[in-house]
Amino acid sequence: MNKPVEVRIAVGGDVPVLERLIELSVRELQAGDYSPAQLERALASVYGVDTQLIADGTYFVAEASEDACPKESADPRRDLLARGRVVVGCGGWSKRKTLYGADHCAGRRDELLDPKADAAKIRAFFVHPDWTRRSIGTQILDACEKAAKAEGFRRLEMGATLTGVPFYKVRGYSELEQLDVPLGDDEKLPIVRMGKDI
Repeated sequence: MNKPVEVRIAVGGDVPVLERLIELSVRELQAGDYSPAQLERALASVYGVDTQLIADGTYFVAEASEDACPKESADPRRDLLARGRVVVGCGGWSKRKTLYGADHCAGRRDELLDPKADAAKIRAFFVHPDWTRRSIGTQILDACEKAAKAEGFRRLEMGATLTGVPFYKVRGYSELEQLDVPLGDDEKLPIVRMGKDI
């Protein structure tokens, strides 16, 4: 019998499903913290899939069997099918300098970090709106922390959205600084750099 939710390493074939999941998650879950204009610009310039994380094997997908999905789900489940299961969350960690952003995000820094001196980056966490408060983020974060620690990292950092800050605080992350991600035309996306020793 399949577990209700399983976490696995993302593969290149997951990208179309991840793009759909990210858009759903951003539009519904971040609407209370950001304006519609901020979300639209962020989807166009910051949010999305970072294929470097997939290539590095440091991005995770949480998936559930179709029969475990809420019957009231407004999203056609076939849009989120990967390998016959429904993708309900994603997130990863990075051994590279980029703090946030998809492939199309400006200012990327893909140089490798030094585990002895640098903090690994927690990156790109998104959960399907119908699957919040079911420990999806926790399962993915646990997998990330364990994998980063196994690679020799002793500290983690992230650029958390305002929506994500409460979750990360509960998981032991501290606020380090407020940042504004430029979105163009004087629009900015406030985020919080957070960190934790592991």
